[in-house]
Amino acid sequence: MDKNSYRYQQDLKNVTKIRELLTELPGFCREYFLALESRKSTNTRKNYAYDLLTFFHFLQETNPYFKGKEIRSIKISDMDLLTPIDIEEYLSYLQYYVKDGKEYTNSPEGRARKLSSLRTFYDYFLKKDQLKTNPARQVDVPKIKEHNIIRLEPQEVVKLLDQVESGENLTKKQLESHQKTRLRDVAILTLLLGTGIRVSECVGLNLNDIDFDDYSIKIIRKGGNEDTVYFGDEVADALMDYLENDRDFKQPAPGHEEALFISMKNTRLTTRSVERMVKKYTSHVTTLKKISPHKLRSTFGTNLYQETGDIYLVADTLGHKDVNTTRKHYAGMKEANKRKAAQTIRLREEKKDV
Repeated sequence: MDKNSYRYQQDLKNVTKIRELLTELPGFCREYFLALESRKSTNTRKNYAYDLLTFFHFLQETNPYFKGKEIRSIKISDMDLLTPIDIEEYLSYLQYYVKDGKEYTNSPEGRARKLSSLRTFYDYFLKKDQLKTNPARQVDVPKIKEHNIIRLEPQEVVKLLDQVESGENLTKKQLESHQKTRLRDVAILTLLLGTGIRVSECVGLNLNDIDFDDYSIKIIRKGGNEDTVYFGDEVADALMDYLENDRDFKQPAPGHEEALFISMKNTRLTTRSVERMVKKYTSHVTTLKKISPHKLRSTFGTNLYQETGDIYLVADTLGHKDVNTTRKHYAGMKEANKRKAAQTIRLREEKKDV
């Protein structure tokens, strides 16, 4: 892998953070994370490390046996002392807690993810015969309510892109930077709305990942797999305009020469920068919806599903490994498709007036 690539640099940061977190976790955790290296991405492993550290902090602060005990001194045999009640108390604790003066909350989705991390952790040592039980498997996953998909309506998409091109309603300070980033911002938003790729996939793009002959881009999906995504004329025009009239005149900082999207500091644009940029423009388009880059992805997925009614195509295009993930998000639209289908079938030809 190219050492200057976005993916390589992110993996490097994640591995560094995992090693840092392992110095705070019990010693036996190192074996677990070594086993994960061949199966999980660096980002997933980093999240697992954070989740486990939160769990051990909980034990240290609230559990009578572990209270006041140094986390590093906890032994693997100590984990067999925990019961399903302890795990239930942990999930309750996660709803709201204070750490180092900072308040933390976890939604049902967040608590479910942390429970999953704990289950996987116990599963590993259970399989290795180092533990006898897995109390996390005896606890129900927090119920996650289905939410309506938040997306931009067609007229809002038009208004958003017009807003980015004109800079209308921006503050005087925002307009100063807008003059320098307009073509880049139009290209990014058109790309996100026209392909449904994730922000991490977008900022990770290099110049040579675009193929204008094939109207496609090469991206690195979540999990590290390479994929090809196709785009239409509008995306091609926005990208070409940006490349010919903006990007070609940039002088990127060392190590960022191949990056497609460059910041005003001449470094590869970050996911956080794109999130701020989307928030800046969409705040002038809709006040009723909180639009994030992920909602632009939902907008694309919704439009594609409405046009095709093919959930498998939507799943493949969005890069979902499991079609049930896609179906869960877009299930609310199936009634409209069913009504449309009912009007499509004709049992008898309409009688013509004579």
